[in-house]
Amino acid sequence: MQIAIATEPPRQPELIELLRLSDEFALSLYPAESCYMLDVGQLEADGVTVFVARAGADAVGIAALVDRGDGSGEIKRMFVHGSARGRGIARALLAAIDRTALARGIRTLQLETGPEHVAAIALYLASGFAVIPNFGQYVGDEFSICMEKALP
Repeated sequence: MQIAIATEPPRQPELIELLRLSDEFALSLYPAESCYMLDVGQLEADGVTVFVARAGADAVGIAALVDRGDGSGEIKRMFVHGSARGRGIARALLAAIDRTALARGIRTLQLETGPEHVAAIALYLASGFAVIPNFGQYVGDEFSICMEKALP
């Protein structure tokens, strides 16, 4: 089935369910204090764009771009439903984020993930991200791996 990526408001039942599954997955791997997940209200804030991957009408992936207003942005809430993994959906979400960031003048993307997210780390490295020292709220968190990518 064809996958479509679009920006959408996060306050939709199926997106709230994806966020719940994302929370559940992260909390199964890391202590709660090491899970830095934006909630629906935070995803609705100014400067935040939510990207949704759909297979037909079904939401199967989600990610958010937080525009910091200084030429940089942070990727948050990247998650693909377990039944849809391995189909290039996360890569497509990253590509949509890159295009949107460039169009908005964002030239540096950063993200945080955890050491148990091996497939995600491999994807980020293959997509041009490099590991950097932990930044912001992630400084000192042994369960955080921070990454950065310069956009052309």
